[in-house]
Amino acid sequence: MGGIRPVLWLMLGLGCMAPVNAQEASRIPPIELYRTMLDSARQTGWVQFRNWDGRQLVYFSHLVTLHCRLKEIRYSVNSRQLDRSFALPQCNPQLPLSLPADAGPETIAISLAPNEAETVAVQVVWEDDTESEVAVYEPCKDAGERSCAWPVE
Repeated sequence: MGGIRPVLWLMLGLGCMAPVNAQEASRIPPIELYRTMLDSARQTGWVQFRNWDGRQLVYFSHLVTLHCRLKEIRYSVNSRQLDRSFALPQCNPQLPLSLPADAGPETIAISLAPNEAETVAVQVVWEDDTESEVAVYEPCKDAGERSCAWPVE
């Protein structure tokens, strides 16, 4: 194919077709796949707790990788109020499950005082405004510095 670039066709309104460079096409999987990924991780934890360097970290890594189909991650510490929102990185449709190269620790976790979080309640809002169930997790007992979460409900 030498210098010929692959072209996809994008359906526009009124039945018109417009060429789209293959590199410009989105690779974002269907929302149903994202919902399945979320459901399959419910028992192992949508969030993870870790004691590290004198702090308690709560990782949102699994949820953040779903960011291209999420509108919001709601959570609360030691309550079910869902009174906080975890910031989502901008979606790159070419790398939908990847985080930005310059993503820092705040992109995947919150840092709390030691043993501050006895539980974390979490809920996601999908791009179509539907909401997941609320899941509540607690830190695993005797996990030390390893990351772990145990479903409470």
